[in-house]
Amino acid sequence: MDSSWTGNLVNVVDVEATCWAGSQPAGEVSEIIEIGLTVIDLDAGERLARHRILVRPARSKVSSFCTELTGLTQHEVDQGVAFAEACRLLAAEHHAGARPWASWGDYDRHQFTRQCQSTRTAYPFGRHHTNAKAVFTDAYGLRKRPGMAQALQIAGRPLEGRHHRGEDDAWNIAGLVLHLSERGAWPKATAHSQHEQGMLHRSGPRTAHS
Repeated sequence: MDSSWTGNLVNVVDVEATCWAGSQPAGEVSEIIEIGLTVIDLDAGERLARHRILVRPARSKVSSFCTELTGLTQHEVDQGVAFAEACRLLAAEHHAGARPWASWGDYDRHQFTRQCQSTRTAYPFGRHHTNAKAVFTDAYGLRKRPGMAQALQIAGRPLEGRHHRGEDDAWNIAGLVLHLSERGAWPKATAHSQHEQGMLHRSGPRTAHS
């Protein structure tokens, strides 16, 4: 669990969004429907906790293609929270504004930026974002940036769970981040995590949410 508030913590985030096999239907936009988040401690080299937030889309429907890709159904995401509430949970429960975070590529960061702007929702994350795909590419001297599944193969790590499921992808990406950290390739933490640890030390431990 991540309730001890020790070590160099990072949130690893992966999102799934509504998508279509061809062009998107008229009047619909791609919206986040699942947020996967794994907390890692870079100092301890451990994955501490995994979280999943289902998000109810407001301007799109889950297509059959999207269900085939992600496993998510319209009925399932209809039980989720509104996007604004998901962002509030990220900030309040997962310290997204203070804690450094990482994702595989920049898609997740850009999707949050677009959706926050279009819905006038406060952006939940801080400035310290690391593109894990770019770090992995440089660490292995690759010409092309690999997808997460290919990177796992290159690193000799198994795919745990289902690909394109946000919770599982975040867990797998977190493993790759720790792998890069062990190789000495992960960028050093900034004052964000140090500041957060000071705040959390004063406020005391809290329990993790799934």
